[in-house]
Amino acid sequence: MKKIRSILVIFILTFVTAYGQDNYKELIRAANNAYNEGAYQEAKEKYLEVAGQGYTSAALYYNLGNACFKTNDIPAAILYYEKALKIDPTDEDVQYNLNIANSMKVDKIEEVPDLFYILWWDQLSNLFRANTWAWISAATFLLVFIMATVFVTSVSVRARRSSFWTGILFLFLFVIATVISYQEYVEYTRDDQAIVFTPTLTVRSSPMENSVDLFVIHEGTKVTLIDEVEGWAEIRIANGSTGWIPRSSFRVI
Repeated sequence: MKKIRSILVIFILTFVTAYGQDNYKELIRAANNAYNEGAYQEAKEKYLEVAGQGYTSAALYYNLGNACFKTNDIPAAILYYEKALKIDPTDEDVQYNLNIANSMKVDKIEEVPDLFYILWWDQLSNLFRANTWAWISAATFLLVFIMATVFVTSVSVRARRSSFWTGILFLFLFVIATVISYQEYVEYTRDDQAIVFTPTLTVRSSPMENSVDLFVIHEGTKVTLIDEVEGWAEIRIANGSTGWIPRSSFRVI
């Protein structure tokens, strides 16, 4: 009986999963058709329905961002473009549309420039998606093992020397790919960045309504979350300024 019950559970789970995937496909197809026909609000609602069921992909968030942009919901467009870039930071279409959406914000905050080596590292990291870096890491590790085997078993001095230096090169690539893969994973799972959805928002010196006003930001602004206290969040904006805003005024990327 236990075996039959296990088989039945597996069958039900498989059926539910397959049904869910088919349902996603139908909703996405209907949303795409609505978007192509110019029914942007309908497309937006259907994409949101798919996202609300737990399905995530860079393409879904990109399309959802486009639908939000077409309905003039700029903060939501920025949010979903940012979500798409978390999954696929190499997508130039997403980056281009995000830049357009950001140009429509009220706030033009000048970012604190990164050091040159951080910029170089970011450019290297963005060459591939996180899963591609993971495959590169696994492949180079295997090549390191092969080179080590050749070095240990070979009787030829030339073969040993060649396998040693080739192994060192693959080891270096393995370390780089592993670090970037882990970094991209951390970047994807982080939940300390958000988009402001309140049209005009006063940032305060402490988590209280009667605290000192520091500066004003507007919807669409990207913030980094530092701390949270009883319905308030301490945030930092791109120029390094910090303060407190209500938890209800933003949505996490």
